[in-house]
Amino acid sequence: MKKRLTFFLLINICLIFFYLSLPKDINALEKDLGENLFKNNCAGCHINGGNIIRRSKNLKISSLKRNGIDNQEAIAKIARQGIGMMNGYEDELGDNGDQIVADWVWEQAQKAWIQE
Repeated sequence: MKKRLTFFLLINICLIFFYLSLPKDINALEKDLGENLFKNNCAGCHINGGNIIRRSKNLKISSLKRNGIDNQEAIAKIARQGIGMMNGYEDELGDNGDQIVADWVWEQAQKAWIQE
């Protein structure tokens, strides 16, 4: 009986440590994925939200709004299909990757691309 109780307590302690090691933010894994997708597919031209090819087409909130890109869906569409001289990245981003990177870009734009 004592062995069963000890085993039960040990399992519970392990489960508690596992639970506490999970990301506190439910979207933390998606944010990490969004950042990684951006770094791997977008940062070559959009370093820190800028644009090395056309400076007025950057990812700062004022430029996005000035260009009629005022939500995550608009960013996802551009990431997926492209716009102007920018190609679409649907295949590279994978399933739902356009939305994940768009959510991350929108969040960065809201924070003026200042990293915490």
